[in-house]
Amino acid sequence: MEVDPLPVALMNTIWADRDGVHDTLDAGAAEWLRAAGRELLADLPRDDAGLEAELREDVARLRRFRDALRRLAAEVTDDPRPDAASAIPDRDAALAALNETCALATAWPALVWPPAPSPPAAWPYAVARTTHAPSTLALARLAAQAVELLARPSALGACVAPGCVRYFVRDHPRRGWCSAACGNRARVARHYRRHHGSAG
Repeated sequence: MEVDPLPVALMNTIWADRDGVHDTLDAGAAEWLRAAGRELLADLPRDDAGLEAELREDVARLRRFRDALRRLAAEVTDDPRPDAASAIPDRDAALAALNETCALATAWPALVWPPAPSPPAAWPYAVARTTHAPSTLALARLAAQAVELLARPSALGACVAPGCVRYFVRDHPRRGWCSAACGNRARVARHYRRHHGSAG
């Protein structure tokens, strides 16, 4: 199965099991952002110290941004699941949070040319530069990916399996669940309703 794009993975930091609905960001927001940053900031020179310095501030932004994405995903998918409801109550507030996150940081390309004593194969290469904290740029780039995803509403789905609160990218128009396990659970529930009715 394909790995979810980062905006969907962020939405799915809200998840559910038999014990209820959980939030991965409660205890692991900095770790999530650090891991996402490895992909989102691959073109930046390594600066782990810079990434760590601003993580605390950007963790609060990450949570608000995640809640905005879930609000917008619910609108796009006509999501009826009460357990999946976002902490952001309306579309306008969610749009503002998404667009503000997109505008957080800018980056520009720079050419790096290793000095002469380097091996002959050391050719010039491109990196990105920013005046902002790396984690802030990571959030802005994540928001840009989310805009691309939400601008294609048919690409996003809300899992219809009983008890699930996740979203997923549709690889087929009729797909209705986020994983094979949820697909099995949905089929079992449908089979039960068909043979036993809605009672019990």
